[in-house]
Amino acid sequence: MRLIYIARKNLFAKPLQTTLSAILLAFGVGMVSLVMLSEKQIKDQFERNIKDIDLVLGAKGSPLQLILANVYHIDAPTGNIDLEAANEVVKHPYVEAGIPLAYGDNYMGYRIVGTEHSYPQHYKAELAEGELWEETYEVTVGATAAEKLGLGIGDRFYSAHGLTDGTDVHDNVEFVVVGIFKHTSSVIDQLLLTNIESVWGVHGDQTEHSEEKPKEITAVLLKKRNPMAVLTLPNLLKDTNMQVALPAIEINRLNNQFGFGTKAISAIALLIMVLSFASIFISVFENMQTRKYELALMRTMGGSPSTLFKLILLEGGLLSICGALFGLIISRVGLLTLAALVADQFKYDISEMAILPSEIGLICCATFVGLLAAILPALKTLRMDISGTLSNE
Repeated sequence: MRLIYIARKNLFAKPLQTTLSAILLAFGVGMVSLVMLSEKQIKDQFERNIKDIDLVLGAKGSPLQLILANVYHIDAPTGNIDLEAANEVVKHPYVEAGIPLAYGDNYMGYRIVGTEHSYPQHYKAELAEGELWEETYEVTVGATAAEKLGLGIGDRFYSAHGLTDGTDVHDNVEFVVVGIFKHTSSVIDQLLLTNIESVWGVHGDQTEHSEEKPKEITAVLLKKRNPMAVLTLPNLLKDTNMQVALPAIEINRLNNQFGFGTKAISAIALLIMVLSFASIFISVFENMQTRKYELALMRTMGGSPSTLFKLILLEGGLLSICGALFGLIISRVGLLTLAALVADQFKYDISEMAILPSEIGLICCATFVGLLAAILPALKTLRMDISGTLSNE
């Protein structure tokens, strides 16, 4: 304990140099930690929402846009498809089940999605209160949407045309909240779910019994019965306005596109960490040089070479640990800022602050390398010429 006290006092003797070394290391660790946190949470969200969805049936266009719009609800749909034609695809022997989706309206930026009860059941969503929608214009609200919008059972509201715009309000019909889901950490949390007839009826051009126009939906989430569905369905839809996209393939493609950016950020962070370790080495080395006389006195007063060696290592270790821990704080501040931007733009929550196992490894590595940076100055104390040092002073 006495050595720790002395090491701490020695570091505080040069506050500017010590602070600079700690800040450099903190920024390096903080950037790597932020990449780890955000990447893991986004990846977990993507995997959770894509689970057991093998194919997405929708209008022709960008396959990636089809996935982002209908699985993650963070893009505009590629268009609408005919309900009857979509049902024929769902009845294909290679398809086990399909969940229809129809949307195009929002309430205060949160999407209103027409679907079946199988949609929340797919994500194992449970009710916190109320019940699932049954009648037209009844909605069951995701936990996050209910919290942000302040919606409760019995509340009524008008929808607005589009996915984010709130200006073109449909005041011809009123939605009523009949239920609220528990948090699922899935896309359900940010949606307002109703039946498909509500989506048709709110625009005044189609109702449950209307035959004026062909009934249309936005997409169908498919689960395959046979792996051959992946090869068969695209050929089956070749001459239609529909397509199927494979979520796993498109998300891998998206990860590859953004992977370069995260690798570049990690490389910059690692470079900053290397510079910080060099700074730790210089700090400890120069500190030792200016304290040669003091260290020699400690030897004459009974301090062993190993004691001085431990003292120098402690200085490097304390500096590394403080920098690494401060880096975790920086990463959390950065994550809160990033989470606010993501929640604003995409309604996703990535604000989980729990320390990851990989972050513990990062702190251990930073501390270990900091100790290595202090070893050379520490080794020099073992070969110190005590009489020469004292006589020179």
